[in-house]
Amino acid sequence: MDAVISFLFILTLAPVAPLESSFRAVVERVLGDTRIFTGEEVRLRCSVPDPHGSRWDHQWFKGSEKLVQTGEPLVLWKVRVKDSGKYYCRGVRDTAVGNIYTLQSLPVEINVDGGWAILQVPSQPGLVGKTLTLTCRVRGNAPIHERILYRDKVEIMKQSGPHFHLNNLTLGDQGMYSCRASWNQDRRTRSVLSVDASVQVLEVLTQPILEIVEHHFQMLRLICHLQYNAHPPAPPIIYYFYKNDQRLGTATSENRDLVKQSPGRYSCKAKVPQLGISRWSEPTSFGQVAGRPAMPSFLQPRNPKPFAPPVASPDPLPLTDEPAATQASLYQSTSAPGSLPSPAQSVKQTVPPTRIQPVTSSHIDMAEASGDMLEESEHMPPANVTHSQVLHK
Repeated sequence: MDAVISFLFILTLAPVAPLESSFRAVVERVLGDTRIFTGEEVRLRCSVPDPHGSRWDHQWFKGSEKLVQTGEPLVLWKVRVKDSGKYYCRGVRDTAVGNIYTLQSLPVEINVDGGWAILQVPSQPGLVGKTLTLTCRVRGNAPIHERILYRDKVEIMKQSGPHFHLNNLTLGDQGMYSCRASWNQDRRTRSVLSVDASVQVLEVLTQPILEIVEHHFQMLRLICHLQYNAHPPAPPIIYYFYKNDQRLGTATSENRDLVKQSPGRYSCKAKVPQLGISRWSEPTSFGQVAGRPAMPSFLQPRNPKPFAPPVASPDPLPLTDEPAATQASLYQSTSAPGSLPSPAQSVKQTVPPTRIQPVTSSHIDMAEASGDMLEESEHMPPANVTHSQVLHK
């Protein structure tokens, strides 16, 4: 009996791992920006997306440090530079078996600036083709008459208002941005420069990469990998799979398909109909893919006779400014009666020499001309439309 009591006592002293739910807490910024001046205020809010409606308390963290503040809101009054950092939260609920914790939220980063100018950029990356707004703020109420926006230390825009709009974004627009503000005071021009702020630009739909996995029962699993960066709520994306330029089955909302195993060149296409964007993967070969037949080699005589001495051609065609005797030696019959000429010699005898003219070709982009036909067709796009091309409809 004493042994049983000792065993139970040891169990009560053993550390118990905290229970963790599958829910993840969410932090959102209610007041203030991610980049603010010292002395300003930031207000954050923590929530737990629990479909059962259970009551959760909230814990706050700055980096790995647990804060003394608890509750749903977190208010940072009159912030200082040392308040800069990444803030997290998690939910906690008291139950009969002990505390249950949610997964820690994704961070919200706060940058506190002690200078005179701040360039505020959106917390989310910009998207290709969309508009991104940057705001150049100045501490106090100085009468600003000029603001300049820089990308990687190079001036790109100049205006008096605080908001800079980057329209029709491209991947080349990403970089480190800063701004300079100038105003007149006491008969002098004062100018302040912000610190750099990173701007990231992403494609809405990256080029797909097709993965081919051998499956059971002589089947292939085709997986179309890509990155979809649309802002929520994101429109649905549709996938198409192809073999040797022929579509396999119908469109699907899943990025994978199961097909019968056979050699060929496979590819996939992803499309967002509401955004009018579609992208192709590069073809991927599986198995032994038949190529173009090899050109037949010329037959040579078993015992060729020696060639006869060269005989001058009666009417040589001059190609250069060299003397006629030199030109004639370039086009001479070298076959004697009864001998079999080589293939190269036969060409010289039957095809008169001509000057080679440079051939030029013009590229015709059929992406716009094809229009809806590309979507309705069961085939791949024309040869001059690459699979990596984004089709905007």
